[in-house]
Amino acid sequence: MNVPAPIAMRELADPQNLATVEDLDLVARWVVEGCAHGLHRSPYVGFSVDFASHREYLPGDDLRHLNWKIYGRQDKLYIKQYDAETNVDLHLVLDVSGSMTVGDGKDIEALRKDRSVSKLRYASLLCACLAHLAARQRDAVGLTLFADRVVEHFAARGNSDHILSLMSALATKREHPKSESPRVLHEIAELMPRRGLVVVISDLYFDPPALLSALDHFRHFGHDLIVLQVLAPLERKMPVDGSVKLVDVETGEALETTAHEIRDSFTAAVGRWLDDLHLGCLARDIDHACVVTDEPLDMALMDYCTKRSQLF
Repeated sequence: MNVPAPIAMRELADPQNLATVEDLDLVARWVVEGCAHGLHRSPYVGFSVDFASHREYLPGDDLRHLNWKIYGRQDKLYIKQYDAETNVDLHLVLDVSGSMTVGDGKDIEALRKDRSVSKLRYASLLCACLAHLAARQRDAVGLTLFADRVVEHFAARGNSDHILSLMSALATKREHPKSESPRVLHEIAELMPRRGLVVVISDLYFDPPALLSALDHFRHFGHDLIVLQVLAPLERKMPVDGSVKLVDVETGEALETTAHEIRDSFTAAVGRWLDDLHLGCLARDIDHACVVTDEPLDMALMDYCTKRSQLF
């Protein structure tokens, strides 16, 4: 499906519009470009002390690295590039289990009504954006898809063909088995012993102590760790009324109830759960953020950029 030209970059980040666009790679490029325009301070790192080459200025580049002498001679903006001694490996770890499919199967009108997409669609687009952001700043990027096991793994590399492979993996239709335990995260940590930046993207429907133990495994290897928790509006805020039927997408178990009877206790329980996860991550020097699938994608991306800038 072609993207309507009048859709502005800022509007494209709205989940309502994401639902109508099939080309994941194209959306990721546009959202990253739009985000770069909106940042007051460039999140791009990777500049060291050894000069390597010049390239043309792109919106979002750090103005401190402009070569003003060339501008004075040629009236063109060029950025000084350096050997990327400070670049890091970015490892994207994406949950593709059954619980992440919440929101699938909606028609376009339903998506436009509640302004959300499935958790997996949102998380996949977020992964694609981060991959393009890493490529833009000359970082190597890897990707691991997991459920109850490692579904697919790509070691961190920095070439353009590799990025296309990651986009293809993110867009591939696949089975989504249930995942009841975070044990697989221990296996994933062993796949990337070289220190880097790990971004785990999941709804985190695991036992909190077991999850935090698995995250400790990444910290054991010295990784900086960002955990982006993706939830659907119903899971976070229960914005519905009347009779509801809640179905566990992994087990098929169902519960019929009335929204107003459980809303207060439900939102309180979710709040305690998120607080426990956040405090557990804070104690381990892990950055944790919760995003909801009706929120603009670029806000989640800018949150990542802010957190990353604090790491270096």
